[in-house]
Amino acid sequence: MPTRVLHVSDLHFGARDDPVLESGLSSLVERVAPELVIASGDLTNRGRRVEHERAAALLKRLGVPVLAIPGNHDIPYTFPARFTTTWAEFEREWATTEPEHVGSGVHVVGLNSVRPWRHQSGGISEEQLTRATAKLRQAAPDKLRVVALHHQMVGAPWRTRKKPVARRTHVLARLVDGGAELIVGGHIHQGTVSERHEFEVITGDARGVVVSIAPGLGQPRPERRGEARGCVVYRADDDTLTVDTYIWREDDWGLTAVRTFPRGRRPLAVT
Repeated sequence: MPTRVLHVSDLHFGARDDPVLESGLSSLVERVAPELVIASGDLTNRGRRVEHERAAALLKRLGVPVLAIPGNHDIPYTFPARFTTTWAEFEREWATTEPEHVGSGVHVVGLNSVRPWRHQSGGISEEQLTRATAKLRQAAPDKLRVVALHHQMVGAPWRTRKKPVARRTHVLARLVDGGAELIVGGHIHQGTVSERHEFEVITGDARGVVVSIAPGLGQPRPERRGEARGCVVYRADDDTLTVDTYIWREDDWGLTAVRTFPRGRRPLAVT
């Protein structure tokens, strides 16, 4: 039985909320039966308490464990709260900004890439990388090793102005060397998936790594071109990782792409 993980991002509660969102998400959970739901930030639109409460209530009602990390919209937009109580409302619902989930088939490490002094671009410190890689190395060899953060590691074809996580090459290299098989994020409201061969020149002893960005589940700017509304399901067996991209089409989910990659448990074959 493959391990399944549902990845949602950028719900933006408080901006153009759609009442069908909960029923639609519940139906997909019932259909794919994930072990875990990863919510990779921007659960709210302005970081207000009522928005955090509504977003958390929806995710927790799914009946599946949820690993949530903050996005740049999940902190206060007003001063001085943006700096004095940056994580208060998020932690009220989720306890921590850097959660860890160890399940039957997956080991996920959450990283908080939000920096209150940066409106868009995020960052990951050396201390965060050290903690994350230590956790990855402690993961059981049979579990899918995942890192989740909000800011994107790879781009998408339409929007290019949203900045990725700072020092992207360095952060990516540290996580890959630490053992991550799958690195997921959001932020740009566009789905895109890249495998290690596509972003790095590698030799025969390198392991497989997949970087994935989920489409936005919310749609605060429906007129903006290139912002599909959807989510991603990851399916992992002993040898392969499959990425299923779902897009919401008015009254149901459409499976728009299925991509299969080698797992990162053994060296890739280079031909």
